[in-house]
Amino acid sequence: QVQLVESGGGLAQPGGSLRLSCAASGSIRRIYTMGWYRQGPGKQRELVAAITDGGTTNYADSVKGRCTISRDNAKNTVYLQMNSLKPEDTAVYYCNADIIQQNIATGIRTYWGQGTQVTVSS
Repeated sequence: QVQLVESGGGLAQPGGSLRLSCAASGSIRRIYTMGWYRQGPGKQRELVAAITDGGTTNYADSVKGRCTISRDNAKNTVYLQMNSLKPEDTAVYYCNADIIQQNIATGIRTYWGQGTQVTVSS
């Protein structure tokens, strides 16, 4: 089994910063792309940022220049540094990862974390 556990959410003021972390654990052979998504109130879940196992990154236009995604492959962890936060960044943030387990017969599957709330408000 594989689990993704997020941490680092909370309340921030406009213009502030937060750093989200997501650690994958379990029977992992290899992790491919890892990403962060968010779902605001009354909105659909959307991609925030993603990073491949080779380090190539992709960002939503709404967060370019304000957010940085990174990963520590030794720790099976992905991070999202969010700066210059805006009220419209308020959402539940989910991490996901494409993982192949030690039992390769399971194939590559996409796993999701449980989500962490980010609230930006004065």
